[in-house]
This record gives sequence, C-alpha cells and structure tokens, in this order.
Amino acid sequence: MGYAVIEPTIAFREALGAHLASDLAVAALVDPENIRAGDFAPDELPAILFGAGNVMMHGRGSGAQFVATVFMDLHIWALEPGLDTAQTIGATVARRLMDWPFCDGFNLDQFKHTRTVWPRDPNPDYGHGVMSVEAVIRWSI
Repeated sequence: MGYAVIEPTIAFREALGAHLASDLAVAALVDPENIRAGDFAPDELPAILFGAGNVMMHGRGSGAQFVATVFMDLHIWALEPGLDTAQTIGATVARRLMDWPFCDGFNLDQFKHTRTVWPRDPNPDYGHGVMSVEAVIRWSI
C-alpha cells in the first residue's frame, strides 16, 4: 500500500478488493475489474462495489499503534430479473470472507461478515444485495 498515513477505509477496501479478486470462484462470477469502489449501479455487470465505509476510532493500542473499527458495505449487482445470480455471487463472496484478507501496512484484530440484505431494486432487471463487513484494524505511522 505504501501510505505514510493510513486512511482506514481506503486501506480496508483495497485489502478486501484484492482478497475477492484473487479468489478463483469469485473471479469466475465477477470480472476482477468490476470489483471496485462505487456508490451506484455500475455500467458493467455483474459487479461488486464498495461503499464509502465508516470508521470508529478507538485511540491507541499496544506499542502506540492506532486502533479503529472499519465498517464497509459491499454492493453486489447483477443484470437479471430476480435475485438468483446476485445471491449466487453473494454466497461465493460470503464463503471467501470466511478467510481473513491479507493486509499490507496494517493488521486485523477482528474481521467478520455481519449481515446480508437483498433489497428489491426499483428496476426489476437488476438483482442487488448488500453485504456488511467490519474489522478492527491496527497500524503504526
């Protein structure tokens, strides 16, 4: 990563993106180029878009490291009437998230997939799911 000052949501998002894109099962369903940051329905589908994320700072930990909890939503999009493709992608992503991502420049103290929802998109041609993950991260500057 190479940041002199870490921004927790960017660092966590990059680690998650690399973690998902490197998984053959996920990459078979979603082109790794379509696993990226974004807040609205993408042009290229299927896709996994990372929301902006949120941070709860906890202050300093052992060895004067910074500690924070990062919350991130992953939006799964597929072009289909119904949710079958989006839910298949979601199940594959959930399986990948059983393993913690590799983190360059910071450490994970906790990591979990906390919930998945499947809201109906106003356009019935889209399948859309939102997976929420969170992690307690620790880093030094």
